[in-house]
Amino acid sequence: MIPAHEPAGSTAFGDRLGEAFSLRGQVCVGIDPHAWLLTDWGLPDSAAGAESFGRKVVAAAAGQVGVVKPQVAFYERFGSAGYIALERVLADARAAGLLTIADVKRGDLGTSVEAYGQAWLSEGSPLEADAITVNAYMGVGSLEPVFTLAAQTGKGIFVLAATSNPEAAALQRAVIADGIQAGQTVARSVFDDVTERNARTGTSWLGSFGVVLGATLNLATFGLDLSAAPVRGLTPILAPGFGHQGAQVSDLGNLYGGYAQGVIVSESRSVLAVGPDRIKQAIARRVVEAGAARG
Repeated sequence: MIPAHEPAGSTAFGDRLGEAFSLRGQVCVGIDPHAWLLTDWGLPDSAAGAESFGRKVVAAAAGQVGVVKPQVAFYERFGSAGYIALERVLADARAAGLLTIADVKRGDLGTSVEAYGQAWLSEGSPLEADAITVNAYMGVGSLEPVFTLAAQTGKGIFVLAATSNPEAAALQRAVIADGIQAGQTVARSVFDDVTERNARTGTSWLGSFGVVLGATLNLATFGLDLSAAPVRGLTPILAPGFGHQGAQVSDLGNLYGGYAQGVIVSESRSVLAVGPDRIKQAIARRVVEAGAARG
């Protein structure tokens, strides 16, 4: 069972995510307007088509799940018109009471990464989301301005740690040679850094800073042992790979151990591919499956 979260009124992302889990379960619906999906949905491969697609997905997800995750690249490919479309999708999601994770995978340092954070996490920004994904290739510390802004605005951060693409394994499994994290894999060092931030700043059962850990991976080979989890400040995990990529929701506990209660079960093509007339039913089935896995 999901532990009780902090009293209502807290604005921390972790608290709002915990509430969404309690009310709607752990499924997150991806909003990925691939060109082929737009065609299958009878929509043009354009900003207008991507907007219609996203707003239809939001309408189908509302009241069934607590979280949606727009893949920003599929909107960015249409330039300024695509960003206007995305702004409208995000606005619909906010109006529907859905938490939004903008899958932007930004990474930089100094004032540049700070500006990325302002674009996606500032209150009132046209692109305002509840959380974003970030890339820590220059070190988790390079993202400090984004963590600071997120803490100030009650937003969430998900740092790439162990991703499901095979090209990433050599880097993410690499062992650090020196320093205080010597002997750890890169993936483990990212996970530990984020976990320490949650332990330092969080007072709720679920932290506001998370990591991305692919559901199709053998996480032990990345140096990650998730068997035991803290009582407070649990690091949330954004887990792509369920459905189309092969991971089964029924294996949630085996995949993520003690952290399973904090996993965001990300589903995209497995529900989007059924088309606009059946997506609501597809989402409902995934919610039931995830609820059974959670127990």
